[in-house]
Amino acid sequence: MRRIDCHVHLVGDGSSGSDCFIQLDTLFRRIQARVVLLEAGVAPKLLGRGLDVAYAETIRKQIVESSLDAAVLLAQDLPHDDFGKPLPKKAGFYASNEYLFQVVAESPDVFIPAISIHPGRPDAMDELEKCIELGARVLKLLPNCLNVDCSAEKYRPFWERVAEAGIVFLSHTGGEHTLPVLRAEFADPRNLTLPLECGVTVIAAHCAGRSGVRDPDYTDDLITMFDEYPRLFGDNSAFSSLNRARTAKRILRANVMDRIIHGSDFPVPILGIGPFGVGLISRADYAAGRKIRNPFERDCLLKKAMGFDAATFTRMDEILDMAQNESTGCVRRKDSI
Repeated sequence: MRRIDCHVHLVGDGSSGSDCFIQLDTLFRRIQARVVLLEAGVAPKLLGRGLDVAYAETIRKQIVESSLDAAVLLAQDLPHDDFGKPLPKKAGFYASNEYLFQVVAESPDVFIPAISIHPGRPDAMDELEKCIELGARVLKLLPNCLNVDCSAEKYRPFWERVAEAGIVFLSHTGGEHTLPVLRAEFADPRNLTLPLECGVTVIAAHCAGRSGVRDPDYTDDLITMFDEYPRLFGDNSAFSSLNRARTAKRILRANVMDRIIHGSDFPVPILGIGPFGVGLISRADYAAGRKIRNPFERDCLLKKAMGFDAATFTRMDEILDMAQNESTGCVRRKDSI
């Protein structure tokens, strides 16, 4: 089985000809972008000067040189209002499905395409069909940032088609402070009930934990949902960061390792100070991580030091196969499957 990072963001600013953009309209966002790029191994001076190409090539090289075999590369749709109108000014960044497939086509053995489609878009079903034809394997959304009520009944046909096509749904859960939040309540993993009932294999990114101190913590709700929905998983993305290490500690104590998938949340900085601060790794592990320049390999080392087992690194490959091979259709809970 392949060792896969299930959570790697595609980022660009359009300066190499893509349709991507990054919102740099405030001093905070400009500083944030430069810090993130620096930690990712991309020169901040490339903002506005060929960032698209440099970013894609940097992550391709880093994955190839790491102990990973592949990464799920994530597009990012725009937020939309309740009537399906796009809200580009509310977006922290944007990376289209079209550009995603261009990047994946250049390195198909390294990147697995994760499309992003707001199901409230007027053309959502047409875009989904186009992406299915192009080989989409994963769908990625941030419901709280994109204004997606995943359990709205009007989206049932969308989720049924996602299930029928064997596409895995990777959904942000828990708090978020890197991007603008439109509907904080959509960070609740219970918002994923309808996709699960429609037979979609779902990954709750970040295992529904807090990002900021005042965020609601939905981790216990997610753990309860694991018993109800056998197609529900969680990823450990950003658990090497300062603000999500607390969630890692709770997940490791919960005896749910068979539901956890490895993910980095790249290019979110992978520092190790969080796991060290909550006692999940030793000082020696922290120091060893800081010596590793490749952020993907650093994250692998830190996750292993925290106690995530070898199966978490290959589980994404397993569920991609499972989603493709299992029969689908609307189902209810475990006793109905």
